[in-house]
Amino acid sequence: MDDTAHGLGVRARGFGLRGPRGWAFRDVDLDAEPGSLIAVEGPSGSGRTCLLLALTGRMRPTDGMAEVGGFRPPRQMSALRRVSALANVSGVTDLEPALTVGEHLRERALLRRAFGSAPRALLRSPGRRRAEGKRLIDTALEAARLDVGTLPKGARTAVRDLERAEALRLSVALALMSGPRLLAVDDTDYKLRPSERSETWALLRSVAESGTTVLAVCGEAPEGARTVSTRPSRKKKEAADAPAETGRS
Repeated sequence: MDDTAHGLGVRARGFGLRGPRGWAFRDVDLDAEPGSLIAVEGPSGSGRTCLLLALTGRMRPTDGMAEVGGFRPPRQMSALRRVSALANVSGVTDLEPALTVGEHLRERALLRRAFGSAPRALLRSPGRRRAEGKRLIDTALEAARLDVGTLPKGARTAVRDLERAEALRLSVALALMSGPRLLAVDDTDYKLRPSERSETWALLRSVAESGTTVLAVCGEAPEGARTVSTRPSRKKKEAADAPAETGRS
């Protein structure tokens, strides 16, 4: 698969994850080119988040194969984590309600400078580092279509005072600050009004069009997205519900 673009191509065959309580997801087949918008569609509890985490190197698969930009989990999970980023994943990327939007952004810029930059970048003057941090923040906010000026208190607005759509955009902006080749967003359309859903999908489509592959969990995929479903097919359900063979008497 061609991965010369910034984004990562995604290919899976019979991909699955079985845990102590049974299958989280199974028999997933997918072919998506770099820079695709991929919608992971299915009802809550159908393994959507587990599939998202497995394709970004955060959860170990147990069945089938997947290749993401040339990286094959589970053998290359750490390498896959370095080129992907998560947004809006409950229990993983939770925003701190008491912190402000500006504090979240500045903290992420500092972390990016400390751990994601070349060593020589740390030798630059404080003024230049501040300017580079501001550019990083401004670029991420523009890509996430989050206008801080429209928030109740601007950058001093606490996360607990954000609307859900605004919090989602902030989470996307923070994820984009690491320059990922694959952006994975959970619960993309959860508790959003129809107009907000349309705006969110337009945002994610624009990120994909810029070259970054987007993997987005949703209840219902938008038109034009490459869709993979975690809904169990009738054939899979019948196989899962079938009684175990006891043998001949």
